[in-house]
Amino acid sequence: MNVLITGRPGVGKTTVIRRVVDQLEGPLGGFTTQEIRRGGRRVGFSIRAVDTGQEGILAHIDFSGPHRVGPYGVNTADMERIGVSALDRALETAHVIVMDEIGRMENYCPSFQSVVLRALDADRDVLGTLQMRSTPFLERIRRREDVIIKLVTRENRGALPTLLLDLFKDGRRLRRL
Repeated sequence: MNVLITGRPGVGKTTVIRRVVDQLEGPLGGFTTQEIRRGGRRVGFSIRAVDTGQEGILAHIDFSGPHRVGPYGVNTADMERIGVSALDRALETAHVIVMDEIGRMENYCPSFQSVVLRALDADRDVLGTLQMRSTPFLERIRRREDVIIKLVTRENRGALPTLLLDLFKDGRRLRRL
C-alpha cells in the first residue's frame, strides 16, 4: 500500500510521518528530510537514512551546484549517496518504506526518481510526503491508481497519525486474506 500525505509548508507533514513511524512494526527503511536552521533562519535541508542514520546535505543556501530550487543549491551527490542507497536497501529488507519528502529537488536526480517509482511499484508498504507543488514527476505519482493521498491540515494533523496507522493495519490484514 502506498500512502502519501501532502499539505502546505509548515502544516506538520513531517511530524505526522514521525508519529506514524514511531508506532509501525517491522523493519523500516527509506529516508527523512529536515530543515537546517541557523540563527532562526532556514538555510537548507538535510537527508537521513532511516535504517542507518547516515546523514547528508540535500540542499543548502551555501551550496553552489548547478541545480537550484529557490535559494537552495541541490546536492544530488548526497541525494544519491543517502536517499537512493537508503531506498535500495529498503526495497530489499524493509516492511515499510519511508519517503519524507518527495518534492521539486528530485527533478535533478533521475536515479532518485527511478528508485522512488520502484518503491511505489514494490510489494512493500510506503509511507511518505508529497510536495503540493506541481512538477511532471510529482503529477506522475499523483495520477497513480495505487497511491492513497491524504491532505494534512492544521485541523486534522492531530488525528491523522491514528488514521494512517489504521490504514496500514487494514491493508496488511487484506493482503493476508
